[in-house]
Amino acid sequence: MVPVTRETRQKRALAEVLEGSPEFRSAQDLHASLRSRGEKIGLTTVYNQLRALAEAGQIDTMRTDDGETLYRRCGSARHHHHLVCRVCGRAVEVEGPEVEEWAAAVAAEHGFGDVAHTVEVVGTCGGCSSPSRRPGRARASRPAAGRHPAPPSRP
Repeated sequence: MVPVTRETRQKRALAEVLEGSPEFRSAQDLHASLRSRGEKIGLTTVYNQLRALAEAGQIDTMRTDDGETLYRRCGSARHHHHLVCRVCGRAVEVEGPEVEEWAAAVAAEHGFGDVAHTVEVVGTCGGCSSPSRRPGRARASRPAAGRHPAPPSRP
């Protein structure tokens, strides 16, 4: 049986804020944006809605170095990875067939099946690395580094 979900004003408002945000954002930041728009919505409701959207595959999530989960509307329904700017938070969705092959090979080598993975490559985008942006720029929280070695580079 498929669970029935009600379409509420709060869900629509959260969807609008996510649609207008090209970068990953925290639940607290999304909540503040909703409140500044005049929405009467609790932080717990925002967390619950974000969790439901993530479980349904409608938004991407990533963790920062300090363990905070950030959220972003998916641009693609297919499996993908992200390039994330550590300064402004801009995210670009990319495909990585070599990563897929590497993950499958490492899993098989160690006897694992039904494997899933996430990859976020963190760097500084062209706009933030330009000389005019360098002095006094604020740094965003970086995504957590992976626990496993990176896939081998191609010769």
